[in-house]
Amino acid sequence: LAELSRDGGGRALLVGGCVRDALLSEECKDFDLEVYGLKAQGLQDLLAPHFRLELVGASFGVFKVCGWPIDLALPRRENKTGWGHRGFVVEATPDLDIAKAAARRDLTINAILYDPLSGELIDPWHGVADLQAGLLRHVSEHFAEDPLRVLRVMQFTARLGFAVAPETVALCRSMTPEDLPAERLAGEWEKLLLQGQRPSLGLRFLRDCEWLSYYPELAALVGCEQDARWHPEGDVWEHTLLALDATVERRSGKQKDDLAVALAVLCHDFGKAQTTVRDEDGSIRSHGHEVVGEELAELFLRRMWSDVSLLDMVLRLVREHMCPMGLILNDASDKAIRRLALRVEGRMDLLLRVVECDMVASVKSDQEADLGPLRAFAERVATLS
Repeated sequence: LAELSRDGGGRALLVGGCVRDALLSEECKDFDLEVYGLKAQGLQDLLAPHFRLELVGASFGVFKVCGWPIDLALPRRENKTGWGHRGFVVEATPDLDIAKAAARRDLTINAILYDPLSGELIDPWHGVADLQAGLLRHVSEHFAEDPLRVLRVMQFTARLGFAVAPETVALCRSMTPEDLPAERLAGEWEKLLLQGQRPSLGLRFLRDCEWLSYYPELAALVGCEQDARWHPEGDVWEHTLLALDATVERRSGKQKDDLAVALAVLCHDFGKAQTTVRDEDGSIRSHGHEVVGEELAELFLRRMWSDVSLLDMVLRLVREHMCPMGLILNDASDKAIRRLALRVEGRMDLLLRVVECDMVASVKSDQEADLGPLRAFAERVATLS
């Protein structure tokens, strides 16, 4: 593709995530080529005899190379013309300066280009230095034109473990979600939950940039007390972050299962914000929080996800997350275990993963949870299935 573009008078440069991942010694699964010096029709005429192209955006020159994980695009200008995520006029500009074209990208680490023919690395916004420093920094003030980028920072800090530059946090604080469509929101949250190596970093960033207020069910967990005898880790917010990080090493590789577990862990204690009380003796309890939590989890989830089967499973897991330990402590009958299995549609494996994440988040930082009883219970469940 690069050679054909060159032979036609253009220049094809790799850009974005593939360059970033290569510099991080990560596997590159998708490739973006930005082609300079050629108009959309000229590029199509050059490549059509050799590749089957799918035209994605005729007005701004974006093609997919069918059969290959490669997207082609012309450099383009984007002008904010109205309110909202779609309030842009996009214009393909083949002769645009490389640095100006890169200025429309979100983060400096995603604005590095590489010439696959010459081997030249082009870094107009100092993204390599930020990669080496482990820092997420916005490229330019154009970042603020697309509020979805706040959630992109959320999932990138969780995936890469990078810090966020103070000026980028400040810029995000000045932005609002506007009218972002639910499916776009869900996409960024899923990257956080399924690809994040430390999902807690993404949530801490949301709190730092004051976007937690747009997720009131999460915001209510901050400062919600727990009894230190059972939760030495701190308030419900800290507990939730620890439990969410615990999902990472317990992923199965089955995307829908892993997403259901991660969402259930994220939502499992939503009800504590409304049910927590302190008794006269100073003890803290949250009786019935799993029931209230199911209702709050549904409010949270429906703002982003529409998959009925996913939502149904997550809500079942939230509602039942206290039951396994109750059955263990009471040495419950086989019949009681089978009833619980029916309530989670036979997915006791998912429920026990949620419980395990809950348990490992409920100990002192220098201790490990005693998972022996839970593992023995899992073996008992397996014999009954």
